[in-house]
Amino acid sequence: MTTEAGTPGPALRPARWVRARLRASPLAALFTAALVLVTVFLAAAFPRIADRNADAALGDYVSHRGIYPTSLHATSRTRPTDTADGLDAVQRELVARVGRELPLSEAGLAHGAHTAFNDMDNPGYARLAEETAPGLSLAYLHGLADRVTLTDGTWPGNAPAAGPLPIVLSRTAADTVGVKLGDVVDSGTGGPTGWRTTVVTGFYRVNDPLDPFWDGLGCPDRACLNLGTNGDNRWQTTGFVDGASLSALTGWGHTVEDFWRLPVDPGSLRADRLDRIRAAVRPFLTGRDATALVTATKRADLHISSFLPDVLTRAAARYHAAMALSAIGPAGAAGVATVVLLLAAVLGTDRRATEIRLLHARGGSRRAVVLRLLGEGAVTVLPAAALGTLLAVLLLPTPRWGHALLAALATTLLALLAFPARVALLWSRQRAARGRGRAIGTLRRVTGELTVAAVTVVAVAEVRRRGVGHAGSSVDPLLAAAPLLLAVTGGLLLARIVPVVLGQLAALTRRGRGLIGFLGPARAARDGSGRRRRSPLPVLALLIAVTTTGFGATVLDTVEHSRMRAARAATGGDIAIAVPDYATLPESFTKTAAELPGARSSTGVRVDSRALFIGADQDYTKAVLVVAEPRAYAEIARSIGAGEFDAAQLVGAPGGADTPVPALFSRDLAGRLAAGTPKVHLLTGNELLTTVAGIVTATPALPDPGLPFVVVPAGPAAQRLPELGRMNKWLGVGDFDPDQVRATLLERGLTQPTGITKLIAQDAAAAGRGTHGLPPGYTVGSSREYAEQLAEDPLQQAAGRLFRYAAVAGAGFALIAVLLTLFQAAPDRATVLARLRTMGLQPRQGLALIVVEALPQVLAAAVGGSLVAAAAVGLLGPAFDISTLVGAEVGNALSLTVVPVLLPTVGLALVACVAVVLEAVVAGRRQIATELRAGDGR
Repeated sequence: MTTEAGTPGPALRPARWVRARLRASPLAALFTAALVLVTVFLAAAFPRIADRNADAALGDYVSHRGIYPTSLHATSRTRPTDTADGLDAVQRELVARVGRELPLSEAGLAHGAHTAFNDMDNPGYARLAEETAPGLSLAYLHGLADRVTLTDGTWPGNAPAAGPLPIVLSRTAADTVGVKLGDVVDSGTGGPTGWRTTVVTGFYRVNDPLDPFWDGLGCPDRACLNLGTNGDNRWQTTGFVDGASLSALTGWGHTVEDFWRLPVDPGSLRADRLDRIRAAVRPFLTGRDATALVTATKRADLHISSFLPDVLTRAAARYHAAMALSAIGPAGAAGVATVVLLLAAVLGTDRRATEIRLLHARGGSRRAVVLRLLGEGAVTVLPAAALGTLLAVLLLPTPRWGHALLAALATTLLALLAFPARVALLWSRQRAARGRGRAIGTLRRVTGELTVAAVTVVAVAEVRRRGVGHAGSSVDPLLAAAPLLLAVTGGLLLARIVPVVLGQLAALTRRGRGLIGFLGPARAARDGSGRRRRSPLPVLALLIAVTTTGFGATVLDTVEHSRMRAARAATGGDIAIAVPDYATLPESFTKTAAELPGARSSTGVRVDSRALFIGADQDYTKAVLVVAEPRAYAEIARSIGAGEFDAAQLVGAPGGADTPVPALFSRDLAGRLAAGTPKVHLLTGNELLTTVAGIVTATPALPDPGLPFVVVPAGPAAQRLPELGRMNKWLGVGDFDPDQVRATLLERGLTQPTGITKLIAQDAAAAGRGTHGLPPGYTVGSSREYAEQLAEDPLQQAAGRLFRYAAVAGAGFALIAVLLTLFQAAPDRATVLARLRTMGLQPRQGLALIVVEALPQVLAAAVGGSLVAAAAVGLLGPAFDISTLVGAEVGNALSLTVVPVLLPTVGLALVACVAVVLEAVVAGRRQIATELRAGDGR
């Protein structure tokens, strides 16, 4: 190149493509980066949220089972050569080997030795029966002094060569049995010196009796009540010896064994490794690892047992069933996000179509142009994607990376390749336009849509055949995507129908006097550039969001209602009171409770679980006898839907002992009612003659009967046998306050126990089995509280949150799709409105035209989405087992209700409509004014 003076000048270098393009459209680049950032963050976040929720739910489930069922228990017979150091060495060996495969809890480790219970024959000790002395078990427990506090005396020392064995006892147990400090406890003959005696050197107090550490370690904190089968009831407790006296335990009976407890740490368990953990446990029970432990510890009789495999099996079944259900929500959100990314690519291609044609006309090859576009996209997409992935990793820490990184990578590739691929496709269409291009394009489009429909049919058929959410199921991508596929199919169908309908509507209004009525539908039937065939992506995005949100809302609503129904069925009403065997609910209480605020119907019930049914063949069958007032009991049965019957069926005439009373029989007994008069035999020896009044499958007083049952009316039954008039259960339906019912029970409904029942109650109270200030054995069950308890399951809460997060994400992406469509059509719309303004169109009419043009697509997608959501519930609902989300066995209970589908439909439609109106008001006037000032140069 030369200057005007003829002197050579610097050569012009072409501007760099990427920098030039980013400077030319900075807002588009920023929008692309923001969209990719949000989309990639959500793609990486959803798997990590699911992982965190699953791990938390697993840890909660295992920890609530208790330390005993979730530990490995190793036992071996105590040998005369055993020492405390030797047991410690075995413990270290077990921890080292088992800890390599399983995460162990240091706080729950325990080891030592214990004996069976032997009598405490000293005169003056508490005896519950004349022939039964209190029992004493001896034990050595490593680290005992760290968990108890010595209150009297001294710690036991080394056992002497001859004489009693020094022990310490619980202060509470000593007071109950009557043991004094320094007592020599006589346990009979059989010891190494021919006589078994111990001397109590001290008393201790357990620092925390409810600490799970004591689970399965005998009665260390008190004297426990042991109820014998033949009335030989007695107190039992445990005395502890020093580690130096360990070898002396070998002479205390035939059952003397060392034990080691290895508890699994619930907080370290991972849901994705449940199968691996179960596989690691079993070899320690029976397998090569068990043999290796025998060799390493040099104890040939070492035996390891555990309930942990069963606990993990149930936890795995819950986890897989819940994940199969909760994956539906994120699948729908992923579908909407995919459509939005594709829509952004389509709109970007349309916006730069002229530029692409110019490059083609100037000799640019498809490969070169696509590579330049790919480099341009990499500058905006890759940093945003990396930042989104990093945010998800930092904000949602979890040890698993694979699913999150894979989802982020797939989203990044889609965002990066969508625009260049669309340009390459447009280039191919331009080349094929000369010949059979349009026919081939139509054929491809029809083939693709038919393929989607066929995949949808297969997915729906598989869901109905195999089911979703049942125990043992797992996440199947095809089954999880079934609602999404239904939405895609419905969206494609709607995208073909709506333009035709709007075109026909425009044709009908063509001869009308108003401009808006014709021009609005006519433009709505075309896309933003004026072509006849509108892109189906905006409608598809909104329809998928409405469908998946409506389907998810139906699942959550059904779960909530099913949980309440299950709670009412398990309770026997809205409120239920059960009392111990020795107690009876007085009439003063039942009358007062029936008048509590919110009470609709209530009745006292007698439940006798030790009755026998005698059929016509004179064979005995164990059955449960239920005595209830017919009218109130029928109302309760009708309210909770358990064993509904007509109260008139149980109306019986007064009579003597030989007059049968009408009775409802469970279906279990139906086959034995063919002939004769059935009888119910009571434990007292009395018999009640009955007559068949009906057959039911359930009854409120027995939520889970397990045994056959018979229901008889209270009045006639008590007239024949007065003992049947004493009620031991109370049921009610209505809006009861459980705390008020408990206060009424404490005030008017308690029966003070006597004799052995008093001791049983006291022992239960000492074990912490009383609740809400009520004595042990008295329980007030509330369906509302039980439903709240079921809903507290972290696994259910996690699945619900995942549904809600996915619904919000899907709605957000659907709104973005609507706004993208509006912004893409804005220049053409502004040009048309500017021309119409020069012809006399009023500003108010222009805004109305914008709204009429944009709203039909939104409303059609909303209505179509609600219809597809209803169809999805109808088609897929019978195959969904939501028992895991409910927390109780309810089976396939997913059914269609209007409100859960209608609310998200109206909500999304309203938000989209507001966005349309705001865009028309804010952007419309400004764009029109710009066009009027600049003129139309196109």
